[in-house]
Amino acid sequence: MLNKLEEVADRFREVEGSLSDPTVVNDQARYRALTKEHAFLADVVNCYAKYCRIREEIAGSQELLKDPDADVREMANAEVAELEAEQAELEAQLKVMLLPRDPNDLRNVIIEVRAGTGGDEAALFAGDLFRMYCRYADRQGWKVELLSTAEAEAGGYKEVIALISGKGVFSRFKYESGTHRVQRVPETEAQGRIHTSACTVAVLPEADDVEVDIDPSDLRIDLYRASGAGGQHVNKTESAVRITHIPSGVVVSCQDEKSQHKNKAKAMKVLQSRLLDAMQAEQHAKMAADRKSQVGSGDRSGRIRTYNFPQGRCTDHRVGLTLYKLEAIMQGDLDEIIDTLTAHAQADLMAGQGN
Repeated sequence: MLNKLEEVADRFREVEGSLSDPTVVNDQARYRALTKEHAFLADVVNCYAKYCRIREEIAGSQELLKDPDADVREMANAEVAELEAEQAELEAQLKVMLLPRDPNDLRNVIIEVRAGTGGDEAALFAGDLFRMYCRYADRQGWKVELLSTAEAEAGGYKEVIALISGKGVFSRFKYESGTHRVQRVPETEAQGRIHTSACTVAVLPEADDVEVDIDPSDLRIDLYRASGAGGQHVNKTESAVRITHIPSGVVVSCQDEKSQHKNKAKAMKVLQSRLLDAMQAEQHAKMAADRKSQVGSGDRSGRIRTYNFPQGRCTDHRVGLTLYKLEAIMQGDLDEIIDTLTAHAQADLMAGQGN
């Protein structure tokens, strides 16, 4: 492990030097990539520096164990025990940091929430899920920008797409992709029967402009009038934009902005991220599923999580985690779920490496 950490420290110094090189600064793509790598390596190097300092302090305290004064030896013994516990904790952190990392972890994300099985109740829950993610992002100090919405007549969303920006957003959101099931009594249910509905979530790493080269001739761009829930027109000009990427068949629509140009820019951002996700899924079939398997069919099978409101229970089926604090979770308290999923994934990686 120490040899690997020395290699990381050497690479950190190399990257730091490159970032001040004018030729690198002028190469936008390379500079951006090195900046992200520098941010990741800095965390490892800082943790390693602290680990080295603790080791030196342990060595110094161990020398005091030879002191003829019994009080000094007792004090040194307590210090060694405390420092060794801190050393073990840092060593565990460093082992995780040295695991093969997901190249998307430092990216922003485009999150897509869609109503699935369950009609109006599914749309209402899609709205609840999206608000849950917005509240979690707010707790982290991240920025949420709406890209596209399709509101349902009874409230909530048929579909909502947003960009969430901040440090390490993808690393925290990447396990949210899949089918989310809800069990609760709808407000319109007179007899108090529990209904089961489902929503799908897709989490895509935001694509940089330089990463996805889109030939304009491969695009079909349609303009139309934006409309609200129930077909009510919300403006009288053709400001809404639908972009079709002909080779892949990917279609993206955006109508939230009054400006046609803004809608087009937002739609292009979503299109780029969907195409990047598809490219990465093809290149790394074992590391990332394609978009269809992320989202699933939208029915109640293939679920990753169940939100049971009558019991106040949230269960993540992938790791068998059940928490009885559903109200707090819906308010954005997702850290315990995300930490458990992250730890499970890290344990799998370590097992694969024989650690």
